[in-house]
Amino acid sequence: MPQLNVIGAGAWGTALAITARKSGNEVHLWTRNQEHADALNGEGTNSRYLANIQLPEGLIATSDISTAARAEILMIVVPAQHMREILYRLKPELDDQTALVICSKGIEQDRGRLMSEVVEEVLPSSPYAILSGPNFAHEVAIGLPAAATLACQDPDIGRKLVEAIGLPAFRPYYTDDVVGAQIGGAVKNVLAIACGLVSGGRLGENARAALITRGMAEILRLGEKMGARAETLMGLSGLGDLVLTCSSQTSRNFSLGAALGQGDILGEILQERHVVTEGVYTASAICAMAEKYNIEMPICCAVDEILNGGTAVSNAIEELLARPFRDEKLAGF
Repeated sequence: MPQLNVIGAGAWGTALAITARKSGNEVHLWTRNQEHADALNGEGTNSRYLANIQLPEGLIATSDISTAARAEILMIVVPAQHMREILYRLKPELDDQTALVICSKGIEQDRGRLMSEVVEEVLPSSPYAILSGPNFAHEVAIGLPAAATLACQDPDIGRKLVEAIGLPAFRPYYTDDVVGAQIGGAVKNVLAIACGLVSGGRLGENARAALITRGMAEILRLGEKMGARAETLMGLSGLGDLVLTCSSQTSRNFSLGAALGQGDILGEILQERHVVTEGVYTASAICAMAEKYNIEMPICCAVDEILNGGTAVSNAIEELLARPFRDEKLAGF
């Protein structure tokens, strides 16, 4: 089995490292902090991000980027806004044959780039794939059944990666639609915040169901403009991920929205957390894309106004509800 290393020792990175080790791979799990690496190796668990789950024997944590880069397959599981920085750090260490699996869901806030575009700009010679789907880290780590989309433009590499990380209880499904596999995962983070707002504001299950459905229309609208296939967006990395993260407090984006809906202050919520909530940073990038492609994404842009524009939650909801009635095929909300 190949050497498969994981960059990023948060909850999802740790869960994927556990899965990769169970698949029979040699696995190093990279963390920025030597103290954290020592704790992982000494305690045999990631008490900070994935408590009470035993790491499998043979999974080795390291803070040495050179050691982590020496792999046939490198799964990169860092926040989307740090992807470019990490790729630049890896660049002098990487072999051109190392296959990168990008496991982060988001869009660069300042440049508006998909993660695939960041890879192509920083490491143009490296083969890469996108892994995305409806997966909570804790459930994957303990071996509950889950599935994901693995997108790669080279089918030979894509199927090799599926074999390397797949298990009976963790089922990657191959596609060559790299763009489609990313849009759903990025936009759903913002829509999950919106659903959290609905929950926290006690607006009811009818409102949440309507928001999920009309949010899916926004995903499809953006996907069409960016060349994604509808079947990808309606699959695991789109609709599947949307349903999961818009329905559970386990979702960091949903829980942040719920706290905002209950009247908490964004800065205070973020200060209390030691994990990144991707939708906060992706919202403005999505609205910039909507403007670029001249499409309506009113739910995502309402969330952006709340997060980054200083609009009160109640005012944003009133503006959405005041939108004119439209035919369902054309409606933004």
